[in-house]
Amino acid sequence: MAASLTISRLLSSTVTATSTASLFPPKTISSSLSSKFSLTPASLKFNSRYPKSLKFSTNSTKSTISATISVGDKLPEATFSYLDDAGEVQTTTVSNLTKGKKAIFFAVPGAFTPTCSQKHVPSFVEKSAELKSKGVDTIACISVNDAFVMKAWKDNLKVKDEVLLLSDGNLTFTKAIGAELDLTDKPVGLGVRSRRYALLAEDGVVKVLNLEEGGAFTFSGAEDMLKLL
Repeated sequence: MAASLTISRLLSSTVTATSTASLFPPKTISSSLSSKFSLTPASLKFNSRYPKSLKFSTNSTKSTISATISVGDKLPEATFSYLDDAGEVQTTTVSNLTKGKKAIFFAVPGAFTPTCSQKHVPSFVEKSAELKSKGVDTIACISVNDAFVMKAWKDNLKVKDEVLLLSDGNLTFTKAIGAELDLTDKPVGLGVRSRRYALLAEDGVVKVLNLEEGGAFTFSGAEDMLKLL
């Protein structure tokens, strides 16, 4: 008897569960990532269907949302890149986008990821006319992806001139405002990206900053910004 454990003692033991923070909607990937896109010598062709979800486990139960930037601060200068309609690399700067203007910057953890593609970007495309009718001059989506991926994503989503899709591939702006999101321990190879957020700046000064916990999508959509204008 001393050498064995009873079934009742095993059943009475407690299990400590870690909390789950979802970067994407709470379902599981139904097929491998490799089935979502194919490579050709001349171009990347992406399937319009996205993985339904990715669930990540974390031991943290307390929110640690923070950023270097805050309401009332001047946005730091940084350079973004994008591809024009001819496929040529172009650049623009924070000052070009915000000087003397009312601008909305919103950031996503990654191009072609489910929530970003299905909800976040479409919300600003759909509400772009309403936002501009309320005085917004610039609506820009910022992501830590290269300019070629951002152009492919723009074409895939059929975005025209409603929203600028800009590359912060070297995290210059993302680090300057303290919005890095370290996903290097996750299984899909995202590395270090940007937290999801939406901010409103007037003449480069932050008036509103809705910073999400990681990749959550709760109050950084276009409708949320409309309510504040």
